Amino acid sequence: MLDVILRRFDAPDETRRFPRGRFDVVSVGGITLGRATYEPGWKWSEDVGPQVGAERCHVEHVGLVLQGCATAAFADGRVIELRPGTLFHIPAEPHDSWVVGDEPYISLHFLGASSYAR
Repeated sequence: MLDVILRRFDAPDETRRFPRGRFDVVSVGGITLGRATYEPGWKWSEDVGPQVGAERCHVEHVGLVLQGCATAAFADGRVIELRPGTLFHIPAEPHDSWVVGDEPYISLHFLGASSYAR
């Protein structure tokens, strides 16, 4: 008989912490999922980049915004806003990101969680 597995982000397998944010990682059913929680003022190039030795994120992301607003900003000048309810695919093209406004940003990551902020 196969067991049902229930997991919660309240009890993650790993939490990757950085200034003004965290990334909780949970593995279930053979996949790795992530929950990003960023405070107002968080910016990838300032808060995550120095820890991983990069100026921009190179991870491909597929996710869902739950709360707040953030951007994905590419070298060619494109800046995409990510708002609650939006499903997103960010390609593995170098990008920066930052929280917009004074509300915390929370999103779920269905692709890219295993390598994000490492």
